[in-house]
Amino acid sequence: MNNKVALITGAGQGIGQSIAERLSKDGFAVALVGRTIEKVENVAKEINQNGGKAVAIKGDVKNRDDVFSAVDQAVKELGDLNVMVNNAGVAPTTPIDTVTPEILDKTMQINVGGTIWGIQAASQKFKELGHGGKIINASSQAGMTGNENLTVYGSSKFAIRGITETTAKELAEFGITVNAFCPGIVDTPMMRDIAQSVADNAGKPFEWGMDQFAKDIALKKLAKPEDISACVAYLASSDSDYMTGQSLLIDGGMVFN
Repeated sequence: MNNKVALITGAGQGIGQSIAERLSKDGFAVALVGRTIEKVENVAKEINQNGGKAVAIKGDVKNRDDVFSAVDQAVKELGDLNVMVNNAGVAPTTPIDTVTPEILDKTMQINVGGTIWGIQAASQKFKELGHGGKIINASSQAGMTGNENLTVYGSSKFAIRGITETTAKELAEFGITVNAFCPGIVDTPMMRDIAQSVADNAGKPFEWGMDQFAKDIALKKLAKPEDISACVAYLASSDSDYMTGQSLLIDGGMVFN
């Protein structure tokens, strides 16, 4: 990669923000895509202030045109595209009796549709630019094994693993690799809100709520966003050039294969 340019969807907070910051430190110019432009603008501003190069792009990954437009804008502003990180997603809690058509449609449009549109847009652009590239998809520990109350989210993340394997075979001849990362439970603002709700419902302190999610992890602690972005950094680097179609678990010891 002569010009190291990466696009990250869902880059306004949490794991996506951490991926953007890590890839910037690794020498990538980064395009940050998010539904809320203010969030990605804030992340881009911080990266630029720290000596990196970042641009913020408004886009909703469930809208195919938005994804293609974001890729075009990234190349126009940064001059190339080498890595596409399809990170954006939603994670509804859905005991099977609570699943509705609306929840199912929204989750699949964002998690599955957004990943497919990202692969389409990136692979088309790589071909136009005359070089290969790396596509990195966000699956989950919940895409490796069934988790109760996550019927919709889990099914979308299982699907992303299948999409990763299928498109890796289709795109290999063009020098394009497709891999996925599978986080476990990550200490993000959203996760802390969930833990607080669990604790409040049980009449317990916040730390108790967090412990309920850490107790079944072999390492007895939640991941930090930086743990996940380190895995993505490997997939984005030349060190992973001979890897494609793989889904890497980074869950602290929840699922063992």
